[in-house]
Amino acid sequence: MFSRIVIFRYLVGFLFLILSLTQHKYVLAEIEFLSISETAVIMYDAPSLKSEKLYIASQYLPIEAVVNVAGWTKVRDSSGGLAWVERSTLSGKRYIIVTKPLADVYQNPDSNSALIFQAQENVVMEWLGTENTGWVNVRHRDGQVGYIKIDQVWGL
Repeated sequence: MFSRIVIFRYLVGFLFLILSLTQHKYVLAEIEFLSISETAVIMYDAPSLKSEKLYIASQYLPIEAVVNVAGWTKVRDSSGGLAWVERSTLSGKRYIIVTKPLADVYQNPDSNSALIFQAQENVVMEWLGTENTGWVNVRHRDGQVGYIKIDQVWGL
């Protein structure tokens, strides 16, 4: 009797291990960042045109896709807020948003290089790539290109 209980416990433990490992792959799934593709897009509290309208998002606003359902995507913005948006209004083009009151953009990924410009909080810039050194290559809407520290932006 004792050996059956021990075997049963090992089997249950093994099953829990297998389940946790298979669930773990979802945790490791890549985060999908998108952007708003139209000038003004209505964000809803549910995946329906009849649901409550929460706010209007501007073109290029970076968002994180959380769930996709029948032509709709539940998204998270830089403040952590959640909303639903029609999938057809989203673009795969990547943008980032400044999250600090004032962020410096440098010529090279080095704070000793020339300062190109400063961006205020909530300024959206095109994402051009991420350096392994903790910097993000960005383009301002005015065409200026430079590097900003990764901890000063959201959307990566």
